[in-house]
Amino acid sequence: MIVLIILIVLLVAWLVAAFGYRFAVLRKEGTSAIVRALPAADGIGWRHGVIRYSENTLWFYRLTSVRIGPDRHIQRQGIEVIGRRGPKDSEYDIMTDEISILEVRDGDRRYEFAFDLGALTAFLSWVESRPSVRSKRRRPRLER
Repeated sequence: MIVLIILIVLLVAWLVAAFGYRFAVLRKEGTSAIVRALPAADGIGWRHGVIRYSENTLWFYRLTSVRIGPDRHIQRQGIEVIGRRGPKDSEYDIMTDEISILEVRDGDRRYEFAFDLGALTAFLSWVESRPSVRSKRRRPRLER
């Protein structure tokens, strides 16, 4: 019985720590966004979270998840913006008129990202400033 209580206490502590990490740390360090994977029915599947950018990868962390790592990641070279729209119908329950929704493709996967103006500018700047696939840095040869 005591072992069971200890396991429950440890599980609850881990859940509180994971949620606290996501909510406190990631929220301060990332860009707020609402994301959903496509295909999805109208207004269904949106997840609030935080996006963090690295040089080559976008990491999405759902705020309500208890995972320590990211819930989704997209490689910078594979991103293709294929559409832009405003919220419609039931999406106004979680969004305002100032939100822009981008449809993005990463290989066979498609997503919609809902951004405010600042987050939209950050995302598009990150995507548009990626280096060309053909312009890879070459390492200098060492002469012998």
